[in-house]
Amino acid sequence: MTFDEAGFPDYVMDEIEKMGFSKPTPIQAQGWPIALSGNDMVGIASTGSGKTLSYILPAIVHINNQPKSSRGDGPIALVLAPTRELAQQIQEVCDKFANTSKIHNTCLFGGAPKGPQARDLDAGVEIVIATPGRLLDFLESGRTNLKRCTYLVLDEADRMLDMGFEPQIRKIIEQIRPDRQTLMWSATWPREVQTLASEFLKDYLQINVGSLQLAANHNILQIIDVCMEYEKETKLSTLLKEIMAEKENKTIIFIETKRRVDDITRKMKRDGWPAVCIHGDKSQNERDWVLQDFRSGKAPILVATDVAARGLDVDDVKFVINFDYPSNSEDYVHRIGRTGRTNKTGTAYTFFTPSNAAKASDLVSVLKEAKQVVNPKLQELSERGGGGGRRHRGRGGRFRRGRRSRTRSRSRDRRRRSRTRSRSRDRRRRRHSSSRSSRSRSSKSSRSRSRSRSHVRSRSRSRSRS
Repeated sequence: MTFDEAGFPDYVMDEIEKMGFSKPTPIQAQGWPIALSGNDMVGIASTGSGKTLSYILPAIVHINNQPKSSRGDGPIALVLAPTRELAQQIQEVCDKFANTSKIHNTCLFGGAPKGPQARDLDAGVEIVIATPGRLLDFLESGRTNLKRCTYLVLDEADRMLDMGFEPQIRKIIEQIRPDRQTLMWSATWPREVQTLASEFLKDYLQINVGSLQLAANHNILQIIDVCMEYEKETKLSTLLKEIMAEKENKTIIFIETKRRVDDITRKMKRDGWPAVCIHGDKSQNERDWVLQDFRSGKAPILVATDVAARGLDVDDVKFVINFDYPSNSEDYVHRIGRTGRTNKTGTAYTFFTPSNAAKASDLVSVLKEAKQVVNPKLQELSERGGGGGRRHRGRGGRFRRGRRSRTRSRSRDRRRRSRTRSRSRDRRRRRHSSSRSSRSRSSKSSRSRSRSRSHVRSRSRSRSRS
């Protein structure tokens, strides 16, 4: 399907031309006919596939076919997203069509004051983009309602379930009328997402772009560096020297913990690198400032936890560095998906240590599916390390046995040292006891000799007197 064949109104087509799109992406070409027909649908597509326009443009058409909203009606279209970053980026897409379509929107998310968001709701909006928790707050306080909502989108449904939002999602959907149209988007198709779809979608059509299995974007060159933990900071410094010498050098570095994000960013700034960081403890103002500097290129290095892994949408990210390997391969795929977007190419570097061995098998599968070169050291870890990252959270195979062996060895050493100390104490006690016994015998002998001499002297004096 082309843009012309989609049958969008002229005001939509004018904006599409301004945005410079020449043709729809595969997910858009397949998704628009279903969404515009009013059917429920499930879309399975990787990040960077252009899915936001797949549901926003049909939402605009849907809204313009509804009776005009009145004050206090609540939204006609609702988009739920897992993170505030993703919610804000969806709003940016909506804003591009706001003036010509005369459709108003607001974005509801935690970590920001409720006042401005509440004022938007009071003024009346046709589209609400929200994270589940903040929307539920407004619903429970009576600040808005979902009585008129007839178009529901669950974006990155798998991520929302991973983050524990299922109870909130269920509470929200219970307040939406049953004759709604529901569109669910997900990068993967696990059993939990299938269950949610079967409960809340009616006779849905499913479209898949790419494999239903865990798959990385084939436009991304994946380089795995198997190394030790203590080597990573030195390797990062060397890698940044090479990357910053490139003309296009916008880079995201993923690190597991918030504290280490701050530590590494501090060291990078001290070494002169133009770096900023983002994680869950940052205020909304800080996050906005950081993302603005990163998008503009003022600070081309962004250090982040997984809070930005799926939410961040910057088209010109050229490099991704996994300083720490994530807890599972799904997160790995989403992390590296920050580069190579909209048919561009990118490069992802990953530091993989022996402590990650349990995830080696899954990673090798991802690399082979994407037709990437597999590092022989990684292959060896995969063969030795055992099961995949989702099933086995500890170390695998020989690493586990090796750890138990080392533990037993240390226990034997401790027992030997304990026995040695015990023997030493016994010898000291025996020597001490022997010494005391000797002194006692010596003392008794001395007293006996003294009594004997005294007796002899007494007898001698007695003879002398007689």
